[in-house]
Amino acid sequence: MTTVAFLELSTGDKLQGHLIGAPLNTSGEMVFTTAMVGYSESLTDPSYFGQILVFAYPLIGNYGIPKQPKTSLAQELPEGYESSSIHASGVILTSDTKDISHWTGHHNLDHWLKHHHVPGLVGIDTRHLVTIIRSHGHVFGKITTAQTTNYRQLGSIQLASHTPYFDPNQRLITTEVSTPKRQRLGKGTKRIGVYDYGIKSNILRLLVERECSVIVLPAKTEPSVALSYKPDGIFFSNGPGDPEPCEYAIDAIQEFSKLKIPLFGICLGYQLMALAFGGRTKKMKFGHHGANHPVKELESGKVLITSQNHGFVVEEETLPSVLKVTHRSNFDGSLQGFKHESLPVIGFQGHPEASPGPHDLRALFDEFVGLFGGAK
Repeated sequence: MTTVAFLELSTGDKLQGHLIGAPLNTSGEMVFTTAMVGYSESLTDPSYFGQILVFAYPLIGNYGIPKQPKTSLAQELPEGYESSSIHASGVILTSDTKDISHWTGHHNLDHWLKHHHVPGLVGIDTRHLVTIIRSHGHVFGKITTAQTTNYRQLGSIQLASHTPYFDPNQRLITTEVSTPKRQRLGKGTKRIGVYDYGIKSNILRLLVERECSVIVLPAKTEPSVALSYKPDGIFFSNGPGDPEPCEYAIDAIQEFSKLKIPLFGICLGYQLMALAFGGRTKKMKFGHHGANHPVKELESGKVLITSQNHGFVVEEETLPSVLKVTHRSNFDGSLQGFKHESLPVIGFQGHPEASPGPHDLRALFDEFVGLFGGAK
């Protein structure tokens, strides 16, 4: 049986489709991704917490969902997943692909969404929806369901449900997606303290592959606790929401910078580093979300194709002179990376770990590890 469902936008637009996944109402910030593959990685990315994710590409779900091991992060980092659960509040698709066309496919998308209690809406012209989001910016949405297949009854359904529009940027949500306790990964001789603000698993995979012993730390871990592990470097992860209210993280970064320990931040972690050194951030109109964003490396002049997922940006004109700009977006010229002129500090706005996306910037992980003065 087909369940009619609706997407009601804060712009006043109302779109009709049919439900897949869990038969639940939901609300969140509307964001769209241009990635053609990697939907399981995108939906399990904690940075999408509180957002309704629109897939602009029409063929989503065609290779299924890989089997997910029932293990903790500390035991295994299964590929195809960036965390153990779906963090997006809802999913919007053009079409529903139930037939799986890949040997790794274990579930179809509908089954997987039901399992994680996440609703999805299909039958939507996502090209039109992307145009609305791009035109208005800062759009919020509600997915509401109607338990009927008789379209003639729809005139009596109240689309404006009692579900309010949820804005994840009005709440400090990094602590909600962070690990609740410290965890260890890898057995390498180089030690890295990793602050988890909503970290993607592939970041941890790449650090472990570089012969690092990783200590994953809850978001509000005191610097003294992190330093008790005698780390060679500190990493600040990606995560959802507005960076400016995360004063606990900004204070911690300032403490670490005084010790001249190597620091590396990605996405939210990069924004927090900019704030810690005196820069400012601002909300973007509709953000950068996708796996095909060109970024220019200023020193070499090379254009690198990157994975991006952020709704805030560091304002380049507010950066202190000690932070040297290293990368800019070829889409809109926005700041994408910096390094400190005298301290072992690097930051990048996009996602060099990809997953999904190209691997053009994975050398940043090598650069970070290369800053270590030798394993302890």
